[in-house]
Amino acid sequence: MRLLLLRVVFPALLLASALIAGVEVKKSSRAVTDKSEIERGRYLVEEVAKCTEYHTPRNAQGELDHSAWLQGAPIWITPVRPIPNWADRVPALAGFPSFTEEEGERVLEKGIGPEGEVLRPPMHIYHMNHADAKAIIAYLKSLPEARH
Repeated sequence: MRLLLLRVVFPALLLASALIAGVEVKKSSRAVTDKSEIERGRYLVEEVAKCTEYHTPRNAQGELDHSAWLQGAPIWITPVRPIPNWADRVPALAGFPSFTEEEGERVLEKGIGPEGEVLRPPMHIYHMNHADAKAIIAYLKSLPEARH
């Protein structure tokens, strides 16, 4: 009986515990990857592209309303000369409610609207790489959707 334990049961238990540990390691490394991708997306949205300047409403003092972060807003600037198709409002980005991932990637990577249309000014035309677009989408999806 002792020989059976040493040759069959003990190695089976070691293998099972290694497999379980491996699964947990994969889950935790994916969570770290997700967290780092979200943080990279946050950096790109907030510090590089400055999306918050347009997609977050402002309070009475003209400061960004942090309680409505990236939840859509009226455009607060006007062009010096009239520009055709100038948008008067920008969509909510928090929670990524308005686009599929593919549509968002097309906007960020090719500068083309979700249905193939030209983006309305003052939206910038971006030609981001795929990894940056995915990071931005991951960050936007991590935010709570607009309350209204």
